[in-house]
Amino acid sequence: MASNIFFQTTHTSIKHKTNKMAERTRVRFAPSPTGPLHIGGVRTALYNYLYAKQRGGDFILRIEDTDSQRFVPGAEEYIIEALAWCGISPDEGVENGKIVENPSEKHSHAPYRQSQRKPLYRKYAEELVEKGFAYYSFDSSEELDKLRAVCESRGETFTYNYQVRESLVTSLRLSAEETSRRVKEENHWVIRFKMPVNRVVKMVDMIRGEIEVNTNTLDDKVLWKAADELPTYHLANIVDDHLMEITDVIRGEEWLPSLPLHYLLYEAFGWDKEQPKFAHLSLLLKPDGKGKLSKRDGDRLGFPVFPLEWTNSEGEKSRGYREDGYFPEAFVNLLAFLGWNPGTEQEIFSLEELAESFSLDRVIKSGAKFNPDKARWFNQEYLRMRSTEELANAFSAQLSEKGISKNIDYITNVVSLLKERAVFTKDFWDLGEYFFVRPEEYDQNVKTKFWKEETPGILKEISVILNTLDEFNKENIEHTLPMLIKERGWQMGAVMNTLRLALVGASKGPGVADIISLLGKEESIARIDKIIKLFA
Repeated sequence: MASNIFFQTTHTSIKHKTNKMAERTRVRFAPSPTGPLHIGGVRTALYNYLYAKQRGGDFILRIEDTDSQRFVPGAEEYIIEALAWCGISPDEGVENGKIVENPSEKHSHAPYRQSQRKPLYRKYAEELVEKGFAYYSFDSSEELDKLRAVCESRGETFTYNYQVRESLVTSLRLSAEETSRRVKEENHWVIRFKMPVNRVVKMVDMIRGEIEVNTNTLDDKVLWKAADELPTYHLANIVDDHLMEITDVIRGEEWLPSLPLHYLLYEAFGWDKEQPKFAHLSLLLKPDGKGKLSKRDGDRLGFPVFPLEWTNSEGEKSRGYREDGYFPEAFVNLLAFLGWNPGTEQEIFSLEELAESFSLDRVIKSGAKFNPDKARWFNQEYLRMRSTEELANAFSAQLSEKGISKNIDYITNVVSLLKERAVFTKDFWDLGEYFFVRPEEYDQNVKTKFWKEETPGILKEISVILNTLDEFNKENIEHTLPMLIKERGWQMGAVMNTLRLALVGASKGPGVADIISLLGKEESIARIDKIIKLFA
């Protein structure tokens, strides 16, 4: 709970601090609800959010759900919950945008689901046809499959482009009357963009600089489909970005090949002077740097690639950072550094500090290797910044799930002893189970190395001495035990290791005096007596 409060407070302070500039920048994160949100997608959302907040602008969450065949129930809710956990709060979007079923006014920002904006797109697609920038294509999927097969038989690749479009069944060769009839009577036609011939499209990417592409290398992309009366990504995102007054588009590099088409679409609509600036983020790479980070890599190497746990339609679960015990602040801090650096030695940033420091000119062009060890390091740093009381409350809840009930003061003392060694709150159990249950098994390597014939007698005498202590605290135990060992001429290492074996069951844990004082006189003596009876 405290983590979420941290982020909500940070977001509010950022917005209040910069709202005087709120109209200058508008960015959007526009995921498709086709499954769980990959951490690469969360990073894209984070960079958009930081870019907007740094400039006093707005961060918009738009759901691009026009791909009905790939739609996955629950995916939209997952996206919203994941961003909320990270503290990435939209200024506009599916959560707080006004729902408008049939928006008609230009610059109407809502609704924020593309499926609810369905009536808009055909009009814009047909406007391009009327202007000569697009055309109707009536080829069936079977006809196109045959054309591909013929090309493949000749060792070629079929491309629907300027070389073939006027010889196919399109409005470019049909009469206006025949075109109109087929549009009315058939339902498998599409509207394609008419890619210019032999034109060099000059573009600017805010991360990668100047880019040039010759249109002869590009195909005529589908913009709108009669079969489902829905647009493709290319048309929908251009229209929506324009109507929502998006000023900057920050997205993954997988969309870089589409940039020439998007430039040309803005020009065709006459919106080129209002065209947003573009930035394409590099991929998140596997830990070895060889290829894009995938779910299989996480499964294989033992770390999540999703912010939250996800269960697919077959009941298979994918791990999530939240369920694995990561703090949202640590997760966000980790993501920020996957492809960006502040140019200083500082690594721990609050969300507000990230917003103040972020800039695209420090985002790398090459892929960013994911380092699971660095992810753990970030979480450990944030755990250490948590108060002992907060961690104790979280650990207390975990103990309750195990059926263990202990005084919160006792749990707080345990946490204070183990805090520097823990990476996650769940580690407190692995590191200090012996503080709550007596050992049932004992490390045989420690026993073999240190347990001697005289050991039971030594431990019995220590038990007696502990029982006589009036002030049973760490300081008194730290003073009494070494003095006793020195007076008797015992070997310090052998005695302390066998004593630790009796208390813990292994050679691990904080100082022996810390353990004894926290367990208490009765429990410590009981554990010593138990191992004597077991091994004597």
